Amino acid sequence: MKELLKNSVESSELVEQTFEFWFNNHEHIRSPFPDYIRPELKRKATDLFFQWSCNLKDEAKDEMNDEMVAEKFEEIIFETATSLVKTEEERLSILYPFLPRVGDQLKNEIGEPGDITDRWMKREGDHNFMWVTCENSLTKEKWNTSFELPV
Repeated sequence: MKELLKNSVESSELVEQTFEFWFNNHEHIRSPFPDYIRPELKRKATDLFFQWSCNLKDEAKDEMNDEMVAEKFEEIIFETATSLVKTEEERLSILYPFLPRVGDQLKNEIGEPGDITDRWMKREGDHNFMWVTCENSLTKEKWNTSFELPV
């Protein structure tokens, strides 16, 4: 791994491309980061990333590749963001950006649409689940379902 310098072209490209991806919606994923945290998130995460890179031992630098560096930067972004948001709902979106969110629509067991009105995490035995409450769009009846969360 080359030395990561805060003002280098390569580092600037990595930082900008990563934030460009995560701050925008895409076909397969929506940005989990609320607008109000983005400026502070960008500043804090970038600073922490360069602190981390400066503290790497030479042996570790030799073993790092671009993919590992990018993954570490994303890890820092997500960890930093969880401390900046104001609500549990926002924190859940950051922790699980690929899962359904409040306002999304799911279908019940007979295929009727329902809007997610609430969600929460619950541990059951050795597994964590995200539970959601949905309100049937037609009857206004509420129902719950769950998703097992990745480790």
